[in-house]
Amino acid sequence: MKRIGMLTSGGDCQALNAAMRGVVKGLSKNADQLEVYGFYEGYKGLIYGNYRLLTAADFSGILTKGGTILGTSRQPFKRMRIPDENGLDKVEAMKENYRKLRLDCLVILGGNGTQKTANLLREEGLNVIHLPKTIDNDIYGTDITFGFQSAIDIATSAIDCIHTTAASHNRVFIVEVMGHKVGWLTLYAGVAGGADIILLPEIPYDIDKVVEAVQRRSQAGKGFTILAVAEGAISKEDAQLTKKEYKEKLKKSPYPSVSYEVAARIEEKTGCEVRVTVPGHTQRGGSPCPYDRVLCTRLGAAAADLILKNKYGYMVAMINGNTKPVPLEEVAGKLKTVEPECRMIKEAKLIGISFGD
Repeated sequence: MKRIGMLTSGGDCQALNAAMRGVVKGLSKNADQLEVYGFYEGYKGLIYGNYRLLTAADFSGILTKGGTILGTSRQPFKRMRIPDENGLDKVEAMKENYRKLRLDCLVILGGNGTQKTANLLREEGLNVIHLPKTIDNDIYGTDITFGFQSAIDIATSAIDCIHTTAASHNRVFIVEVMGHKVGWLTLYAGVAGGADIILLPEIPYDIDKVVEAVQRRSQAGKGFTILAVAEGAISKEDAQLTKKEYKEKLKKSPYPSVSYEVAARIEEKTGCEVRVTVPGHTQRGGSPCPYDRVLCTRLGAAAADLILKNKYGYMVAMINGNTKPVPLEEVAGKLKTVEPECRMIKEAKLIGISFGD
């Protein structure tokens, strides 16, 4: 009998259900010798023992369903060793619930913070497999994370829709794309949506360079300009501040986000009308795109193969088109950022896209 625990942690995305389904279907040949326990609301469920035994019916019809049937929550890694308000040791509680259910392993779906806690549990002696989920595509050790392509589709659609109204009104439009620390989503959606200017966290922008790009289009007879701006984009001046100083500046800022500050600066320097559109959490919502459905099915099946072989302590990665187990200790805590000199940035610049640098 195999007893598997499963949880989804951190921000949701479109393909979590598809990935869980892939794991269970990969183990289905041994269904009479399998028990799958789902923990509700991520690590919170594992800490407080909020779970139930799942059946085959729970995984039927969820390939195309966004969100997560188990629910999720954010449990910051840096607070995992800190007792809760009642003095409960969270790590010991997770280990106790794991052992109480006599689990053979935990299948954990989530992003960077989730992965760090998964590695912590591995270090504490639990059998763990991690599946890399995030719309940010910033998990080190895998070429792509599930949720990324679905989010690209939504962010690109937002930029596509802005094109017609921007052209009709001859305005400058900013579309703010998710991504606090890394700009993969903004980069891909910006290129796919035909943005004229793309601002990323990894490439601090010079507002004068941004304005120059807007003015060049105007002088060339182009009546509108579209900017794809990552929510974590930062100016060259702000990039010189310490993390503490920057946080203090943001607290005092009159702008709700960097996009509104960029908009105000462009208006101030050019007199152009600037509008900001924030797709926000729509980028996490809806059904997973076909690419993500295939990706999750493959990652889930690869995870099932590891479980059948009793190989634990791995993240299932996608590398050069193939699934591959990567030791958690080699990747946990590392961030995959956009390299400012990478080929994609150079190619984008060749076709005239400005990065404000």
